[in-house]
Order: sequence, then structure tokens, then C-alpha cells
Amino acid sequence: MNRHRTAASVLLAAGALLAGALTAASPSAAAEPPASFRPSQTAGFWTAERMRQATPLDVTATPGGARTTPAAPGPSLRVAPTAASPTSFPQAGGAWTGGGAIVRTSGRVFFTMGDRTASCSGDSITSANGSTVITAGHCVKYQGAWHANWVFVPAYDNGNAPYGQWPATKTLATDQWAASEDMNMDVGLAVVAPLNGRKLSEVVGAQGILFNGGYTKKMYSFGFPAAAPYDGTRLVYCSGTTGKDFLLTKDHSLGCNMTGGSSGGPWLQDFDETTGLGTQVSVNSFGYNFLPNRMFGPYFGNEAKAAYDKAQTS
Repeated sequence: MNRHRTAASVLLAAGALLAGALTAASPSAAAEPPASFRPSQTAGFWTAERMRQATPLDVTATPGGARTTPAAPGPSLRVAPTAASPTSFPQAGGAWTGGGAIVRTSGRVFFTMGDRTASCSGDSITSANGSTVITAGHCVKYQGAWHANWVFVPAYDNGNAPYGQWPATKTLATDQWAASEDMNMDVGLAVVAPLNGRKLSEVVGAQGILFNGGYTKKMYSFGFPAAAPYDGTRLVYCSGTTGKDFLLTKDHSLGCNMTGGSSGGPWLQDFDETTGLGTQVSVNSFGYNFLPNRMFGPYFGNEAKAAYDKAQTS
């Protein structure tokens, strides 16, 4: 297909991308879903070919979608990164060739949504349990259902998993995303099981995280876009000074041409191109069909911190 016009896309049954806008999903008619989920796992499910075949799952914001007004910001809180070649700034989208920790901490997320295999992006975050991955809310739950067979593949490389596949023992989201899939609160997390007796941050390291850090910052965004012109095989980045969404949300805004599959990838401020370490302040979330080459990411406020606290102590 032609170059994808938004930073996000929606999965269809046949694995194609939805043409046109999709209204943010409303809560299911059943009882309100829980704020977390323990995904089913099938040993050996994610083969190299199945990962290559997974289609990107992302959303597009439209008027009328579920949203709430974020709570008043609390005090700024920063969690320092865990340690495990310069490039241009700004950058509208290109392969990351600078190396550093970001190559290991970021990765692709794979899961099943009904009978479909799908993908997003994610990042290893410093946490009390050393086993926390942060991503977009719609990468753990979408259209009223929590995803299954959820795994994180750090440093994904065209079907290869150089640091292994890390299955989730629990997935979570902000309370607002879990209840109504509120576009302001599109933040999801996963607690992953140890692999060969070692925790995730011990193997790949972890980025820092900041809540209530404000707007208009120099940031780098990373992800594994899988919709044209990208193919999901490599880590891609954008960089620039962010703005603020003036339409439907209170999100950060960044000039970026990443496409479907990049959802959930990290936005980092104070990013050091040499070490590949920074402080995460958002995730790739959505784009507007009528505003090409611009990505939006949720503000990490009190709601995101509450979800992070639940995950890191699980």
C-alpha cells in the first residue's frame, strides 16, 4: 500500500490495515474489565515465521472517542535508568544506527487478538521487580478484550530474538484505559517472567522513567513500525522538540513518519546518543488521518504512575 498516513493503524481480520479513521473503542456491554490480566501462554508459539507474519495493531483518534480530563499533575518523580554514534536531530524517521542501550531495552511486542497474530513495540523500564515492560494501552487490551500469548522480544532482528522471548505473567493498563479505552491514558505495562533464572533488566538493562515532567522537550521516539514503507525488521527512531495536541487529547506531539507496529515504543528525553540511555516520558500512541507525519504520545501523569506502581510491585 502507499505510505501510511498516520503514526498508527488498525488490525483487520485478514491482516490488512483499516482505511480511514476508527473511533476509539467504548467499554464492552459486559461488566467493567479488570485493570490487569494474566495472559495465556503457549510454549514455542512465537516462531520466527509467526513473528514475521504478525500484523501491526494501532489506533487512530477521531472525535467522539472515550476520553477523560487528566487529574491535576502531582510532584515530578524521576526513576533513574539501569545501565546494562551520534545521529541527526531532528529526525522525521529513519533506522537507528547509533547502538547503545536502546537497541537492547526496546523491542517488539507480539500477542494474539482472537484468532489474529499482531505486533506493537515496547521498552524495558527500571522497576522494583526488574521485570517491567511499558507499551501502549491498546497493545495489552483493545476493543474490550485483553490480548493473549503476550511476549516481549528485546532487540528483535527480523525473526530473531538475540536476548530471548519474555512472556508476560501479567499485563496492566491505566485504570482509564482498562475501563473505557480513553485515548488520553493509552499506557500499558507487562510483568515478564524470568528467563533462564535472570530478570529482564539484568539481561538488557532498562531506561529511566519520569512522571509529571511537563511539555515542550527535546525527545527521541523509537519503535518497530511494520506498515509500509517499513517492514518491522529494524529499530526506527524520530527526534525533535515536542508540542502538545490541541485537538482531542492532552498528548505530546512529535513530527514522525513511523507507521503501524510502532505503537508502544518509548519516547525519551535527556537521551544520550552515545550510551543509548534516557528518561522515558511517553509511548507511541496514535495519529490523525488528516495530519500526516505526526505522532502523539500520552502524558505520563498521576494515572500512568499509578499503573507503573502496580506493575513494578507485582
